[in-house]
Amino acid sequence: MSDYDYDVGILGGGAAGLTVAAGAAQFGAKVLLIEKAPKLGGDCLHFGCVPSKTLIRTASVWSMAARATSFGLPELQLPPVDLGAVMDRVRESIETIQPHDSPERFCGLGAEVRFGEATFVDPHTVELDGEKLSAKAWVIATGSRPALPPVKGLAEAPHWTNETLFSQRELPQKLIVLGGGPIGLELGQSFARLGSKVTIVEFMDQIMVQEDPDIAAVIHRRLVDEGIEIRTATKAVEARGVPGGVALTVEPAAGGDQMVLEADALLVAAGRAPNVDGLGLDKAGVEFTPRGIPVDARLRTNVKHIYACGDVNGTLPFTHVAGYEGGVALTNIVMHLPRKADYTKVPWCTYVDPEVASVGLNEKRAGEQDITCRVLTESFADNDRAVAEGEREGFIKVLVDPKNTKVLGCQIVGEHAGELIHEWVAILNGGVKLSTVAGMIHAYPTLSEISKRAAGGFYTEKLFSDRTKSILKLLFGLKGRACTLPEE
Repeated sequence: MSDYDYDVGILGGGAAGLTVAAGAAQFGAKVLLIEKAPKLGGDCLHFGCVPSKTLIRTASVWSMAARATSFGLPELQLPPVDLGAVMDRVRESIETIQPHDSPERFCGLGAEVRFGEATFVDPHTVELDGEKLSAKAWVIATGSRPALPPVKGLAEAPHWTNETLFSQRELPQKLIVLGGGPIGLELGQSFARLGSKVTIVEFMDQIMVQEDPDIAAVIHRRLVDEGIEIRTATKAVEARGVPGGVALTVEPAAGGDQMVLEADALLVAAGRAPNVDGLGLDKAGVEFTPRGIPVDARLRTNVKHIYACGDVNGTLPFTHVAGYEGGVALTNIVMHLPRKADYTKVPWCTYVDPEVASVGLNEKRAGEQDITCRVLTESFADNDRAVAEGEREGFIKVLVDPKNTKVLGCQIVGEHAGELIHEWVAILNGGVKLSTVAGMIHAYPTLSEISKRAAGGFYTEKLFSDRTKSILKLLFGLKGRACTLPEE
């Protein structure tokens, strides 16, 4: 008989914690899930994925209305946006999804849910509201929070983060976004489309620093075309409140003259910090750093019955990765199978317009790993559906091993890239041959035809080469060209 109160204890009710709780309970384990916030769902439901994508969709509709003439429609005179009404819709989306992440649902599955701040008192026990609760295995899935960069005065200056932005009711006339990564770009573009004058400040030489330069260039160009000012290679030096808003002093990252940017609001989107404070990890013997809790491939911490999943381990800060890691930990804890996490085929998407999606290697990572590859590209401008829908910007880029045509990765910047990438997720995970992709039949006209054409590009040169023509002429007496364009 076990001397512990529970088989599995979980700290954190976000994607990772909910995955472990649901799975373990349905396998017959006695499960305790503790969440410090008033509701389950974590950052994704309340401050991240769900509200941001709702806002992005609203802004996209407004942007489409603004470009009505490009679709042959009359020009529309658009009134000012009521940000309060927009945020009401955001709240409605959250509340619609919330029941899926309710204590009642998890109780129905067999898991007990408690709310409050739990702290480890030893490797198997936490204290919650004065009560000690023990479990044979623990999963730490406490997520992350917005990180404030070391900018003088920033903590005291008025600013937004993704945790406060969705409670705003007044649309700022001017908005400064500190950070040119996914969060900053998605929210910055949305506010620009709703009517704010947006300036993005990024320390690195390009926005979307994890992406290849040609991918980032497409987004940079689109944002500038939409009226957004982008200051790359720019360092934020000091922030301070001013009457009616905030002032941000910046300078070139390489050094130089300073200048002051003023706006009604400042959105800080410059990274995430793992939620490791206040958990009593030292009393549990769990090692951690400011970057998170180190884990092995089975998601175990240095204390082998304690696991860390999701943003808190500092690996990949994506909701779908957190859910995946929860599944890996669950298999180890309940099934006692030594399953290991594999991140080589994890996709991700940045929901700017046009979207950017990636899986596997890109040219930047291939170069860092000294991997030789051939790059196949196809433009959305050559896709009939993209032309019909007025979404011709962007391209697909497929990396293949030139020796065996093994697919190494895929990046897409274009309309619905986040949906199109999953064909390549299946290709990579299933080890599908490039020739199979090239021979697949795609419905016409669809955006997904771009994948078939990119794959087919690998074979076009050899298939229609002069050598092939010579062989066919010899074997079957083909007569050659019937028409040749005159030279200019």
